[in-house]
Amino acid sequence: MADFVKTTDTYRQGALTLPGAYYTSAELFAEEQKTLFGRHWVLVGRGRDLKAPGEYVLGEVGGESLIVLRDRGGEARAFYNVCRHRGTRLCEAERGRFGETIQCPYHAWTYALDGALLGAPHMNAVAGFDRRDYPLHPAALAEWEGFLFASAAERPEPFERAFAPLAGRFERFRLPSLEAARRVEYDVAANWKLVFENYCECLHCPRAHPELARLSPYQSGENDLVEGPFLGGHMLLSPGVESLTRSGRPAGPPVGALPAEDMNRVYYYSIFPNMLLSLHPDYVMVHRLRPVSPARTLVTCEWLFHPEAGERPGFDPDDAASFWDEVNRQDWRLCELSQAGVSSRAYRPGPYSPRESVTAAWDREYLRAMGRAAP
Repeated sequence: MADFVKTTDTYRQGALTLPGAYYTSAELFAEEQKTLFGRHWVLVGRGRDLKAPGEYVLGEVGGESLIVLRDRGGEARAFYNVCRHRGTRLCEAERGRFGETIQCPYHAWTYALDGALLGAPHMNAVAGFDRRDYPLHPAALAEWEGFLFASAAERPEPFERAFAPLAGRFERFRLPSLEAARRVEYDVAANWKLVFENYCECLHCPRAHPELARLSPYQSGENDLVEGPFLGGHMLLSPGVESLTRSGRPAGPPVGALPAEDMNRVYYYSIFPNMLLSLHPDYVMVHRLRPVSPARTLVTCEWLFHPEAGERPGFDPDDAASFWDEVNRQDWRLCELSQAGVSSRAYRPGPYSPRESVTAAWDREYLRAMGRAAP
């Protein structure tokens, strides 16, 4: 929901939308899984999802299922969801808590929370078998602002270098401390790139989101990240509006020690390749994308609030969550209509306007990451 004023210097004349094959081709989708999601740092959850030893979430990274858990020493770890015996999936539930160990449902190979193999029935009869040779396969895991990112690459880019443009940028929002009060799962019949492209502009807002446009003028604000894997900036709230909620009032206390100017702003950032981060004065909204097929994307949306918000009289997270749930569903419908259109033989790439410069920049980053020149 970006692309604001003062972006004409980033607008490139002649920028076109992507060809239809980028949204419909099974071959390109498979290449994305390997080249993008298999090599980049991908959002898989939050550190606060793993408060106690044994708590876990499943993450999908480049077509691989990962178990992301908190071990007994308090360290967050990621392991491939694959038993070292015969390759059986160890875990099916999207989130939960292990006891002291992780046990394969097939032949009961049993692992410690640090991945070490503890038990392998009847393998003591196998000459030369050593449990130390068969720990769970680890995956790289890093934490940024309370969010957990995993990589399936054998030698991923150092996380600190990859996320250097965001270092310290959001500290005032105290993101690691925020608590999730609402969570909604969406199944969108559209390519994942259409979801990103939709988020990166608000040219469609007056027609598609009249209530949002009333609370926050679509031409307001300014971008501060205009090229590369991290894009976005802020929009302003209308006079008399205190938050993007159904009531127009704050849904909770300020999330952090925010300067006065932030109390009238909402920040929107796309974080390549699967995260959308929307920072409001009183809550933070996070979208996590999981591409399933060229024409299907699962989107998890969470609303995060000050950790003491629930103790405040009248706290109503639905004032914010229901507002954005409606906007989300309006956007998903537009993405699905776009998917239908770009799948037509009549579709040809069309020109971007200056109000879509961030969307065009997102396309450029995508093509760069895929090793392709702009069409």
